[in-house]
Amino acid sequence: MNRKETTKYLSELLEKYINPNNDPRIYYAKEVTFDYGTKNEHRIDYMQFKPKSFTVSGIEQGLFYAYEVKSSVEDFESGHGTNWYTADRSYIVTTEEVYEQIKNKLPHWVGFIAPDTYKPLKVIKVAKQHDRIKPCSEMLLCMFRSANRELIKQKKQKLKENKLCEIQTD
Repeated sequence: MNRKETTKYLSELLEKYINPNNDPRIYYAKEVTFDYGTKNEHRIDYMQFKPKSFTVSGIEQGLFYAYEVKSSVEDFESGHGTNWYTADRSYIVTTEEVYEQIKNKLPHWVGFIAPDTYKPLKVIKVAKQHDRIKPCSEMLLCMFRSANRELIKQKKQKLKENKLCEIQTD
C-alpha cells in the first residue's frame, strides 16, 4: 500500500475503533482545527470527547482524546499532525514497523494503537493523562465545527450523486 492508501486504511480502522456501532452517544470529529485563521493554526486527525457524566460538572470534567494517523516515518516527520498538547490523552495510530522507528521521538505520555491480527486495532501502549492547553468549551466548539464541515461535505456529495443519477436517466 502507498502512503495515501495506508492513511485511508488506518483512518477507517480508527473510526470503527472509536465508534464500532455508529452510536450517536459517542462524540468524535475528524480533522479538528484549533486556532483557526491564526499563525498557530493546527489540525488533529481525530478528536474524541468522553464526558464523565451528563451534568454540567460531568461535561466539564470530560476527557478529550487526540488520535494522529501516521502512515510512514516520512508522514510523521513532515511536521504536520504532531499536536500532542491539545488533548488529555493522545495516541498515534500507525503500524508497528513505523512505531519502532519513531517511538523515541514521541513524548512519553503519547499512547500507541496499531492494526492487529485478531481485532482491527489494538492499544499497544496506553496514553498517560496530560494537561490540555485549551478549555472544554473551545475544544467542543472546534469538534462541532469540524463535524459540521463533514456533514456539509456529505450533503454536497449526495446532491452531486443525485444530479448524476438524474443526468444518466434522462
